[in-house]
Amino acid sequence: MGVKVAVIGGGSTYTPELIEGLADRAARLPIDELVLHDIDGERLSVVGGLAQRMLHRLEWPGRLLSTTDLAQALDAADFVLIQLRVGGQRARLVDETLPLRFGTIGQETTGAGGFAKALRTVPVVLELAEQTRRRAHDDAWIVDFTNPVGIVSQALLDARHRAIGLCNVAIGFQRRFAGDLGVDPDEVVLQHVGLNHLSWERGVLVDGQDRLDELLERSGDRISREVNAPVDELRAQRAIPSYYLRYYRDFDRVLAEQKTHDTRAQAVMDIERQLLDMYRDPQLSTKPDLLADRGGAHYSLAAAQLLASLHDGRGDVQVVDVRNQGALPGLADDDVVEISARIDADGAHPIPVEAVPDEMLALIRQVTRFNRLTIQAALSGDRGDARDALAANPLVGGRVDVEGLLDALLEANRAFLPQFFGAAAR
Repeated sequence: MGVKVAVIGGGSTYTPELIEGLADRAARLPIDELVLHDIDGERLSVVGGLAQRMLHRLEWPGRLLSTTDLAQALDAADFVLIQLRVGGQRARLVDETLPLRFGTIGQETTGAGGFAKALRTVPVVLELAEQTRRRAHDDAWIVDFTNPVGIVSQALLDARHRAIGLCNVAIGFQRRFAGDLGVDPDEVVLQHVGLNHLSWERGVLVDGQDRLDELLERSGDRISREVNAPVDELRAQRAIPSYYLRYYRDFDRVLAEQKTHDTRAQAVMDIERQLLDMYRDPQLSTKPDLLADRGGAHYSLAAAQLLASLHDGRGDVQVVDVRNQGALPGLADDDVVEISARIDADGAHPIPVEAVPDEMLALIRQVTRFNRLTIQAALSGDRGDARDALAANPLVGGRVDVEGLLDALLEANRAFLPQFFGAAAR
């Protein structure tokens, strides 16, 4: 029996990646109906047109529908993928630039920028989840690719939605490590521990054997450049941090770089304009190479594999954002962690890992507390809650004028924060 998949935010330039991944897994995931939903009808028409041409070329047997009607998208859905950007790239540009004026790092998923994005995003995603609860199948899964994934996933699970968070960082590591070791990527299982955008690879297993030391010996210099950490440190710690750890470890250097370089948002806005122009070409029926520069590499693989495993229950191991359930010692069972898990029809079952060093755990706990406080602020619209959350962030508290930064963030995002300013703010 086929399934219905709804993609909320289907007008994203990411969507052709997803289309390709789902079509490639048609045998495991027989989709009868794939629905792309977006509030921007013009953009949806452009992206949906390319999606239709891609699926026709691939001889995909299902039905594709593009719609601005949320009810139509969600009705009787089996899977709901959420890939939103509340405020678009212009809001992201504020996330990346405004914090710099106050002496802290500007980034869209961590620090003050990630905080602002969470305030905009959490209420919107929770409302979508409530609509999913009312309209989709009772056992429908919500898969969240919307940043900040860790905070959004925590909010969804705290509200008792059937949800799993997904990021492409781990699958990117898996693919590159497999190339370094000369093995098929599907043979590599990562011992991935931490939170979304605050994670480490503490093991690289091939056929059950940990080859992390060999990997660092072979490719340590490349990995060191990729994650901006000294290779000797990687070997001593026997851990490979995600790129995002540099914001915490090298705060002063990153801040200085950001003050003298263009933001990622500026680059992405230019890339998106070019991509949408390409997507309008009626002769185009494949994803353009430029999409690789957009970010989100391997998103299609991660998302399609997760949906396929949830559907057929095969038991694939994949890195996802789920409740801890005792897997990572030192955190509460209901804290959302990013960790390798075995995926079947009942969901994601986190694979227990060894306790992490105290310095790692301390930072994880600090960010976990920030995540929870941010969710509380996003839902309450209380300025005191927001101040407490922002001050709890390790890239903000004790470094800058929290009151001034908070005032500026709230005002810059007024149009997207009715919980703080009232519905008239929209």
